[in-house]
Amino acid sequence: MKGITKIVAISTLMLTACTSPKNEAVEDNFEYANERFADLQMLRYKVEGFENLSLNQKLLIYYLSEAAMYGRDILYDQNGKYNLRIREILETIYQSEDVDRESEDFKAMEVYLKRVWFSNGIHHHYASDKFEPGFGEQWFRQQWEKCATPELAAAIDMDEICKVMFDFSVMRKRVNLAQGVDLLQTSASNYYEGVTQEEAEKFYENMKANWPDPEHPVMFGMNSRLVKGADGKIVEKRWTTNSLYGAAITKIVECLQQARPYAEDEQQQQTIDKLIEYYNTGDLKAFDDYSVLWLTNTEPLVDFVNGFIECYGDPLGLKCSWESIVNFKDLEATKRTECLSQNAQWFEDHSPVDAQFKKEKVKGISAKVITAAIIGGDLYPSTAIGINLPNSDWVRKEHGSKSVTIGNFTHAYNKAAGSGLRQEFCYSQEEVDLIGQYGDVTDDLHTDLHECLGHGSGKLLPGVDGDSLKAYGSTIEEARADLFALYYLADQKLVDLGLTPNLDAYKSEYYTYMMNGLMTQLVRIQLGKDVEEAHMRNRSLIAHWCLEKGEADKVVELVKKDGKTYVKINDYEKLRTLFGQLLAEIQRIKSTGDYEGAKALVEQYGVKIDPALHKEVLSRYNKLDLAPYKGFINPVYTLVKDKDGNIIDVTVDYTETYAHQMLRYSKDYRTLPLVNN
Repeated sequence: MKGITKIVAISTLMLTACTSPKNEAVEDNFEYANERFADLQMLRYKVEGFENLSLNQKLLIYYLSEAAMYGRDILYDQNGKYNLRIREILETIYQSEDVDRESEDFKAMEVYLKRVWFSNGIHHHYASDKFEPGFGEQWFRQQWEKCATPELAAAIDMDEICKVMFDFSVMRKRVNLAQGVDLLQTSASNYYEGVTQEEAEKFYENMKANWPDPEHPVMFGMNSRLVKGADGKIVEKRWTTNSLYGAAITKIVECLQQARPYAEDEQQQQTIDKLIEYYNTGDLKAFDDYSVLWLTNTEPLVDFVNGFIECYGDPLGLKCSWESIVNFKDLEATKRTECLSQNAQWFEDHSPVDAQFKKEKVKGISAKVITAAIIGGDLYPSTAIGINLPNSDWVRKEHGSKSVTIGNFTHAYNKAAGSGLRQEFCYSQEEVDLIGQYGDVTDDLHTDLHECLGHGSGKLLPGVDGDSLKAYGSTIEEARADLFALYYLADQKLVDLGLTPNLDAYKSEYYTYMMNGLMTQLVRIQLGKDVEEAHMRNRSLIAHWCLEKGEADKVVELVKKDGKTYVKINDYEKLRTLFGQLLAEIQRIKSTGDYEGAKALVEQYGVKIDPALHKEVLSRYNKLDLAPYKGFINPVYTLVKDKDGNIIDVTVDYTETYAHQMLRYSKDYRTLPLVNN
């Protein structure tokens, strides 16, 4: 069940009700829309309530936040073996006094560098394509010759670097999911070295077959690089304090040790201890033990995620990227998610899936709305708005899961979103008004249902390998959670629980979801490309399947009006029925490990794009002057000491600029050598 943890914010593309930043860019002198470049907009997020925490809670957040920063270099290297060297070159030139900062080459390099910072490497964070430099190779080499120290010049082979950056036959995609090719040989991510897809799959199949406790398998391969040596032998290089990435992990462990005395209860201390043990040993059984401690520790106000978590960067869905988030509970908003978790068994029992695929007893489902205090690694700067962990199937089955909706991120996204997209792409004023009235409520509920119940629903049949869907696993899992949420948004139960005001509210989310899956998410894809990212494939799959299956009854249509294409929903109740039917099939595929069924659904409905429609959508969107992707600048925490050196407070500041933050992180949290073997 790896790669299931995130629901990715799609912001303006989901048309959530909000105020245009042109009319309300500042709230209490807080700037949400901060900077635009390329296809990106940088935002800030407020850590509301931090000042009301106890000193111990503030210090726990401070040291956990330091731990969240020290894993930054790990992700750069995971995303591509040349990324740390390229970042070093770019930052050195960027800060040089000898460069002409008014030249077009420099301005293009500045944009390129900001994109590298945003994506933690030279490939797009979402589309996975390599960035095209807007500056010349000769200019780039000349600037490096002027500003490189002798040590750096000796350590970096510029011929090799320029080939990687400027030759688009080399490392073209970070993650390739295309059919008919070796996914490892054609992906630039740094999880495998000299290993073919077939060899990697056989390696882990053998490990699983020899595992002594098949009912409790660890997540094989999640914390290592798989390498074939000169002798042809394939081995794992574990990521631990004493092995690969050791310098970074050692700093993370030191910060965790500093945080430990401020833990809010004994179990939280035990959780930190077990995480440290896992980092020191690389023992995946220790990670499972840590996961159980973490998910059952629900009482503390402050919480965190720190480790190798998400597998979207590995085309085989095995290797996990490093990430961290530090947060504390939003007590008022959490009442909404607690209501859902308390009724988890009802939702499971009434799901439209086959009874054999349902959980007889739902265990340990906890859910909360959180205020994020810091994000790092694969959650920074681009982040999720919801998380559900752990990924292990057996842990979820026997112990449950912990789900969060990140309230201050959702708020910041909504503040930055404009109403122009809604006006341009909605079929009529009726849909515009519907979204304006109910969009915020149903969007939050969709996230809650997706994370809290969707990912926690259903079960694998005995003997089914959780990794059996391979490259299609993440898309199928995200579709399963989305469909669960969509199906129940229209249920009377949500009205009875007081979570929706009436049985019309769900139509807002149904419209925005179908609009996004069929049209507006295409603004994130270059003309002529396929849909490749797992979340986007999921939404495309659901929307196009429902469009086709409801065609005879005209449940949903793509219609023309004034020469433009629009989504028109004619029967919301039948659309809900279609969502339920697809949910039943997706759950069957998941529960039985039906690889061919997953492949057929994803490839038929989730990948291909109508080029004429794509061109039209891009044209209409470009006129709106909106950024399709958004990310965050972190706040800065500072220890306050009295004259005797005693810590008396922790303050939070929001004024740091994007470039200053990135350069400071590269200076203060540099942990790894430029080449990591």
